[in-house]
Amino acid sequence: MPLVTSKEMFRKAYEGGYAIGAFNVNNMEIIQGITEAAKEENAPLILQVSAGARKYAKHIYLMKLIEAAIEDTGLNICVHLDHGEDFEICKACVDGGFTSVMIDGSKYPFEENIRLTKQVVDYAHEHGVVVEGELGRLAGIEDAINVSEKDAAFTDPGQVEEFVKRTGVDSLAIAIGTSHGAYKFKGEPRLRFDILEEVQKRLPGFPIVLHGASSVVPELVDTINKYGGQMPGAKGVPEEMLRKAASMAVCKINIDSDLRLAMTASIRKYFGENPGEFDPRKYLGPAREAIKAVVKHKIRNVLGCSGKA
Repeated sequence: MPLVTSKEMFRKAYEGGYAIGAFNVNNMEIIQGITEAAKEENAPLILQVSAGARKYAKHIYLMKLIEAAIEDTGLNICVHLDHGEDFEICKACVDGGFTSVMIDGSKYPFEENIRLTKQVVDYAHEHGVVVEGELGRLAGIEDAINVSEKDAAFTDPGQVEEFVKRTGVDSLAIAIGTSHGAYKFKGEPRLRFDILEEVQKRLPGFPIVLHGASSVVPELVDTINKYGGQMPGAKGVPEEMLRKAASMAVCKINIDSDLRLAMTASIRKYFGENPGEFDPRKYLGPAREAIKAVVKHKIRNVLGCSGKA
């Protein structure tokens, strides 16, 4: 079964009032945990690869692991480049078999963002690959993304129609108050649903994407802290807010930090209870199961896409 693009996934998600989970991957156990969860939930799936993950695991290793996951599960999987920063990395991923790429020109002025995004769209579409663009900037730190609160900016709904028309993008990431990483908010989390509603009015039927949407599950943070971690004040996006967004125009919700927290909490707990152990299978196996449990929870209770594959 070949890799697929997200185009049909998003059409069904928009019409059905749910979102697709886009889960970031870094190694074999993470891929296994995610895909086994999606298989058991019969859910559509996007696997995301950041530039950092691609450098760490190597492009060919990740692609072969994903190919193995498809053969093992029979799932239709879309492979997506997360936060491509320039044309070159987007081109390399298109040429290397990815079925979707994101070009993040949000740090540039509007016209330069359009120029760069259209350059990627033109090349990707020639090769049957879909493209995600971004308007607005999310605060936070995750992988190579590091944006201070003062440099963050909500998406201007007045720009979305022109941006989509002039670039030809297939989906659009917007900034409505989510944030990258585990330390998202100083006060109470608040998403700007008024911006999302206005974007939906201006782009009817068009798929919207939320980045920085991990919930930072308190139990996972507590486990990490119990076994020697130092994560006071970590706070994510309430899951009821994400479910509301998924019922609107949001067709793709990115989840990375929650997977890292699940894996780290499991490994810390294992070594806290088994300090003399040194067999990687003994601690990576439970970590894989922890990721699987988080993904199943997200599919059922946040994304609403269980049974939608």
